[in-house]
Amino acid sequence: MPNEGSAGPRGDERSELERLQARITALEADKKARASRHRWRSFFSALLIVIGCILAPLAAVAAWTADEIGDTDRYVDTVAPLASDPDIQAAAANRVTNAVMEHIDLPTLLEGVAPADRPLAEKALGKLGDSLQSAIRSFVHDKSEEIVSSDTFKDFWTDANRRIHSAVDKALTGSGGGAVRINNDSVTVDLGPVVDQVKQRLIDEGMTAASKIPEVHTDFTVLRADDVGKVKTYFRILQMAGFWLPVLSVLLIAAGVLLSTHRRRILVVAALAFAFVMLLLGGGLTLFRVAYLNALPDTVSQPAAESVYDTLTRYMRTMVRMAVTLGLVVALAAWLSGHGRRATFVRQSWHSGIGSVRATADRAGMRTGPVGPFIRRHRTWITWILVGLAVLTSILWSHPTAMVIVGIALVWLLAMAAVEFLAGNPEEGHTRAADASPGQPTS
Repeated sequence: MPNEGSAGPRGDERSELERLQARITALEADKKARASRHRWRSFFSALLIVIGCILAPLAAVAAWTADEIGDTDRYVDTVAPLASDPDIQAAAANRVTNAVMEHIDLPTLLEGVAPADRPLAEKALGKLGDSLQSAIRSFVHDKSEEIVSSDTFKDFWTDANRRIHSAVDKALTGSGGGAVRINNDSVTVDLGPVVDQVKQRLIDEGMTAASKIPEVHTDFTVLRADDVGKVKTYFRILQMAGFWLPVLSVLLIAAGVLLSTHRRRILVVAALAFAFVMLLLGGGLTLFRVAYLNALPDTVSQPAAESVYDTLTRYMRTMVRMAVTLGLVVALAAWLSGHGRRATFVRQSWHSGIGSVRATADRAGMRTGPVGPFIRRHRTWITWILVGLAVLTSILWSHPTAMVIVGIALVWLLAMAAVEFLAGNPEEGHTRAADASPGQPTS
């Protein structure tokens, strides 16, 4: 009987141990399953973010292409200031001067002289030699500079580039006509109309020999590539992807962040990676600039080519700076909302500063009335609404810059400071009620 009585507890203990072992086994199996799922989630999260970051520079190029190639007015607005660029004006004046001087020589100058006096005039002018040629070139160059620095040249430049854009956008087959020429490796502007104006200016100044100059066509290179047709094919592809590729890049990065197990930390990494790849795009533009200018022939003015390249890529560089700033702002915001020691210290300092201002306002008799409790009840919703408005403003802003992103972030911070100030401390109302006299109503 004693043995049977002692066997009961041991049987219960054995049964309890078996249940505990089964529970531990189930927990370990569940832990392994969760670890396996986490590994797969982390893998696909990283994959989506990497693909999104790789597409980001292509998305920026696509957006720039859609603007510059797809929008004639924007392209014209971009290149219009080049007509006032000193390097462009100098290159155009030199090109026009060379074209005019090809048709002004000693026989041309002597056509207005009487046949009997020509031998003596030829002898006199011949002694002047190169000095006469230099004087004539200088005179022609001055008149050319007067034309290219006038409003007439600006109008000609704008009209020619508008037709350039139309021709490039359509076919790059030379169908632009007029002052626009599209060859196999370059896009040029025919300065013939400018030559005609210089010719007329020379005649007005007394150089009647200029009337003998025939119709002259001389090309001014605006864009050069080894194969314009092939480049145009790539541009058309990017142009079609100009809207969807940036959206796809952002969605992939966002999906990668949402799929991760540590979203805030991954958001910081993804935002910094996005800023880094866009910074690489900016460096690529600089390297391509050097390679592009080195590949130009000697007949193309280097300073003018630099001005054209810098002007055409100006909005691209603006977009790169904006994207880098956006990545840094998002990374900073995600880090500050985390649980790290430094981030917590910054948030506590923020709350303490606003709390001090609010305490001063309370001592001055300022009361928020029902606004404070309302904001406290709906603070989470208000915060997300402000975040949504900031994101929507960034998306709807036409061609935002880095300063626009910084401005939106600062406005959002001011709005959050106002929410924090108006929300107040939920214990303040109870404190004022406790400090009030027993029979005195609280405000």
